[in-house]
Amino acid sequence: MGQGIARSLAQAGIDVIIKELNDKNVQSALKQISKGLDQEIAKWGITKSEKAAMLSRIKGTSKYEELKNVDFVIESIVEDFEAKSKVFKELDKALPPEVTIVSNTSALSITELAACTQRPERVAGLHFVNPVPKRLVAEVVRGLHTSNETVAQVKELARSLGKTPVEVFEYPGYITTRIILPLLNEAMHVVMEGVASAEDVDTAMQLGYDLPVGPLEMADQMGLEEVESQMETLFRELGDLKFRPCPLLRKMVRAGHWGVKSRRGFFRYDENGNKVEQQKRL
Repeated sequence: MGQGIARSLAQAGIDVIIKELNDKNVQSALKQISKGLDQEIAKWGITKSEKAAMLSRIKGTSKYEELKNVDFVIESIVEDFEAKSKVFKELDKALPPEVTIVSNTSALSITELAACTQRPERVAGLHFVNPVPKRLVAEVVRGLHTSNETVAQVKELARSLGKTPVEVFEYPGYITTRIILPLLNEAMHVVMEGVASAEDVDTAMQLGYDLPVGPLEMADQMGLEEVESQMETLFRELGDLKFRPCPLLRKMVRAGHWGVKSRRGFFRYDENGNKVEQQKRL
């Protein structure tokens, strides 16, 4: 997700610094972005010169102090409050007080993250939908103390990326995550109960409701461990059984079948993240 955001920013002509845990992760992120752009070139989506221009706008670092001159920060790490809160505290120390910090969290509390800083009025949510370069919406989430000025700034950034911003007053799951998770969960229950295969579930939903991909392939793209984490957060916050993760999802996550990133989830994928077609049983 973070790589997709960086790529979208660079494509919009904005200079980007990717902050990673260490130099090895920095090089890996830059390599993956380059690889993704090569796939777009192969599909005639962009030219080689456009790729070069985008990569020239993306730098990498493992040090917070190298972010001191940035105008805006988007956090996009694992969906875990403790991990995110540590990042927000470090960012708050490293950045001038006027710099806005936004989180790409899909379910966690912006108000609670903002409380980790000395600038709660300059903290908001900016939730993109995966894959970031292809989805045309961005949720702009207000925390309790988020200022109108900050909301306007975040909306303007979203528009500059070609996204339509929708304003959300903080509530668990916001709009997109809250609505999509029960669909994904129910599709998993249909497979677990032996009603239909994963392939047939996705075919039925894709063709029946004109979806770009079926719900199970969508879950694979999101990352099954991320889907489970988001469901756990909403189940804990709201207590609604519709957000209780399907046992099949839990089993797959424990087995390390996380979807596209592990090349195996409800479907199998090649090294480029493309779905591998499997022969159906008669």
